Amino acid sequence: MANSDALAEYKSIPLAQRLHIILLGVKDVQKSAEFYDSLGWSRAKDSHSGFVKYDLGGFAIALISKEDFSKDAGYASSERSGFPGVALIYLAKSADDVKKILKKAVESGGELLKPATVTPYGVAGYFRDPDGHLFEVDYEEKFRFTEDYRLITE
Repeated sequence: MANSDALAEYKSIPLAQRLHIILLGVKDVQKSAEFYDSLGWSRAKDSHSGFVKYDLGGFAIALISKEDFSKDAGYASSERSGFPGVALIYLAKSADDVKKILKKAVESGGELLKPATVTPYGVAGYFRDPDGHLFEVDYEEKFRFTEDYRLITE
């Protein structure tokens, strides 16, 4: 197959509007996994010492060594500084739950960055996990969910 034919075939493959795994590079996979375990999350059966995965109901969050992750992605170094530019958002079931969830995250080893705060849209706060990944805990009345608590985005 000629290069142009391969490119044309590649461009014809549709990219579904979904993510399957959110991959987080961490300093120590086991220590980070213990943090998520202490939040009450259960490890997937195919997790192992170098790769721990949590089922999030149709997609997953996975932990891998920052060093292994950066090498796999072709980066010379795993070091970064400043604002990460990415946050993972957990949508709480009520405004009161925002504060409770942030408290649980801190008790589990996370760092509170912003306490539960009334916003123009609802209530939100931020914490950072032990590896510096930014999480927002948010409650807004506008969000709707299925019976099994999957976000309805329409």
